[in-house]
Amino acid sequence: MAIRSVITGTGSYIPPNSIANQDFSGQHFYDEQSQKVNLPGIEVAEKLRVITGIRERRYAFDEHTTSELGLAAALKAIDDAGIDKETIDQIIVAQNFGDVLKDTIQSDSVPSIASRIKHGLQIFNPSCIGYDILFGCPGWLQGVITADAFIKAGLIKRALVIGAETLSRVIDIYDRDSMIFSDGAGAIILEAKEMENGGPGIIGASAQSHCTDEAFYIYMGKSYHPDADAGIRYIKMKGRKVYEYAVKQVPLAMKDCIDKSGISIADVKKIFIHQANEKMDEAIIKNLYKLYDMRMPPNIMPMNIQELGNSSVATIPTLYDMVLKNHYPDHNIQPGDIVVFASVGAGMNINAVCYRV
Repeated sequence: MAIRSVITGTGSYIPPNSIANQDFSGQHFYDEQSQKVNLPGIEVAEKLRVITGIRERRYAFDEHTTSELGLAAALKAIDDAGIDKETIDQIIVAQNFGDVLKDTIQSDSVPSIASRIKHGLQIFNPSCIGYDILFGCPGWLQGVITADAFIKAGLIKRALVIGAETLSRVIDIYDRDSMIFSDGAGAIILEAKEMENGGPGIIGASAQSHCTDEAFYIYMGKSYHPDADAGIRYIKMKGRKVYEYAVKQVPLAMKDCIDKSGISIADVKKIFIHQANEKMDEAIIKNLYKLYDMRMPPNIMPMNIQELGNSSVATIPTLYDMVLKNHYPDHNIQPGDIVVFASVGAGMNINAVCYRV
């Protein structure tokens, strides 16, 4: 028997406020040199759809913040696990910009988002520790890796791991890449369980950071609008650099995780990869199978980026929750199935986890 970290509950909050590509029909865009893009907004959005697969994305309502989205997902995960919230030892929240109020660009992370969510949950246990992780888009998965380490060290028995973001508050509306980003939150309960070999739980993990030439592939910069205030910063991305980095490095990290877990790639039932870009994600998984001299099998990779966009730390936990709760009939998971979680993002950071359901 061994202690394994087992997901006992999942929850997600998908903002109902849907922004379709046609909603950008009246938008004017500018390039990196602040030159106007001489195409109608709807054509720009269509070109982006061809590359990323995104038809629509979700934005939080004006009155909602990142911590409120995270709280909504947390409540669902706690309910799904059927636990007493006072028995949670750690609340780990992956986020990157704190609470940003609508029509502002100031990040508010004091107190931490985790502290705000603990407050919202009305957890009175002082031994329940809440803290945030800043790790780019792979932050939620890094939170899972962190909680797993605490569990295996015998320091905690139960963790609430949340990924929440309101990227719509930090985008430059004049930047074409801004149409990729969205809002949302996902959460899991991760618990220590005594399991025999072959039982459910995390069976391996891998994480990497490349912070030399790659450190500023995703960064904060001024608006592309020529008359913009240079003192206000928005999320920016060197898209081609990110793509080239991800399709090369992410498969290597995933292979490292799979090999360290002592499993065969043929045993992997589903791969839950960060919903960043449809073509990029497909290229990553194809390259992973090439490392094993195999072709990417059909139906291996659930996706929801087409309808939800890229919500950063929230993409994997929301997608996993939606698959478990039968939102996608073509994708189902049974007890004993092995799944792989993987993500890439600002830093540049990469991580992967092998998990037996």
